[in-house]
Amino acid sequence: MTRALLALGLLALPAHAQTVAPQQLEQSVRVLASDLFEGRAPGTVGEERTIGYLVGRFQALGLEPGGPDGQWVQSVPLLHTRLGQAEVLGVKQGSATTAWTAGKDVYLSTLQPRDKVAISSAPLLFVGYGVSAPERGWDDFKGADLKGKVAVFLINDPDFEAAKGDDAAGKFGDRTMTYYGRWTYKFEEAARRGAVGALIVHDTPGAGYGWNVVVSPGGENYDLVRAPDKLTSLQLQGWIEGGAAARLFAGAGLDLASLRAKARSKGFRPVELKGASFSAAFPVTQDVIKSANVLARIPGAKRPDETVMYGAHWDAYGKGAPDAQGRIYRAGANDDALGIAGLFEIARAFKAGPAPNRSILFAAWTAEERGLLGSEHYAQNPVWPLDKTVANLTIDILQTAGKAKDVILVGKGQGTLEDDLARAAAAQGRVVTPESLPERGLFYRADHFSMAKRGVPVLLMMGIAGASDLVEGGRAAGQAWVDAYTGQCYHQACDAVDTTWKLDGAAQDVDLMLAIGQDLATSTRWPQWKPGSEFKSVRDASATARP
Repeated sequence: MTRALLALGLLALPAHAQTVAPQQLEQSVRVLASDLFEGRAPGTVGEERTIGYLVGRFQALGLEPGGPDGQWVQSVPLLHTRLGQAEVLGVKQGSATTAWTAGKDVYLSTLQPRDKVAISSAPLLFVGYGVSAPERGWDDFKGADLKGKVAVFLINDPDFEAAKGDDAAGKFGDRTMTYYGRWTYKFEEAARRGAVGALIVHDTPGAGYGWNVVVSPGGENYDLVRAPDKLTSLQLQGWIEGGAAARLFAGAGLDLASLRAKARSKGFRPVELKGASFSAAFPVTQDVIKSANVLARIPGAKRPDETVMYGAHWDAYGKGAPDAQGRIYRAGANDDALGIAGLFEIARAFKAGPAPNRSILFAAWTAEERGLLGSEHYAQNPVWPLDKTVANLTIDILQTAGKAKDVILVGKGQGTLEDDLARAAAAQGRVVTPESLPERGLFYRADHFSMAKRGVPVLLMMGIAGASDLVEGGRAAGQAWVDAYTGQCYHQACDAVDTTWKLDGAAQDVDLMLAIGQDLATSTRWPQWKPGSEFKSVRDASATARP
């Protein structure tokens, strides 16, 4: 580590603050979101500087390395791919061939480490919502063979548009998305069944975002580096624009709107798009990026093998086209430099008090913006056993509009940590408000999810999950903040430190996570998943590992 970076690591370290101070949060964010770090993209000079800064900060706070073999970092090799100009792209229906335009009719990418990907005259099979959920009595596949085919899916859950009386009504949490509704699940399921390609029909209400968001990566994708026998079967995966999808189905003599309704029935069976075949060929630029998670630890005094984990992601979007103000770095001041700043302040508070009974792990993840890859790598290769990880407490975006009378809960009904949140909020004179758009599946879109899939109880603090009831301006002001941030600055260069920021509300939320972690670190209890959670059985399977 250079002296300059060590000096950066020593910024904003006043002695033993008992609660989180907004000024300390802002000082850390100003450093991480500065041009020195070049937008904190994995595999860049910006990453090297970020890793050095994070290690310096945790070291200065008195923490120990928490990574493998006593190191501060856990290496995370990433596959990076980008499709070139399409050589072939379209569908043949009967004697007619329709050429598709990448980015207009379909959006595609690959997770295959090849110099070229190609699909030739593959049959298309509509599999409805593509859900295989035996615990809910639901199977969209009915034994259909997907090998060598392109699977076509609807986005979200079977009950997303369900009306009273439909088989799907209430089967998947009504308007609260389950993991079965996420596009990641649908691609995973297609690959498990041997498909060569997968296309999801885009519609804005079901996806929660417009076509412009779908195409924004420009054919680029990331994955963990995998062994050859662990690679996805999908040559290409992506989305088909709604109008193009309707025309494709009509060309096969099918009505997409009618099939949407049929897909809400448990008797639905996959439908072949008769006479239709899909072909595509793209050159691929691919390389392996060496990235890293930063892991810091406070050993437990009595039960060091039991771990309370805090997490936030250090990565952002790096360099991009200049915005209206000429800014080229998409530095993620809020998403998620502010979350990292929160980890520093939580670590400071723990070090200011007596040693916790249980160990505390602070994880600064890489490649969250590329698909939760840093946390997923840790979950596949845990340094500290997951069956003895008490909880994962994740901070990913905090509201910056001031103090609030409430705190937004993401994933209502999943686990008992939401009860801990309610108690901690009540101690602050606040209440809990469930997220306003659960159908968007935010619970499955942050790094805590990598731990949840392995059964670790989780809690996510995410400011964009709903409109906070602000002390100044109420819920209308909270909604105005959400609209402005998500509509203008989310993943853009204007996610920067702003003179209008009021971080006393963010400090409140960090204090909540601190209080919950302190309670868990000094107790002997183990948070649980609630009945009905898809993660409960996973945790239950390791129950004998815990006292």
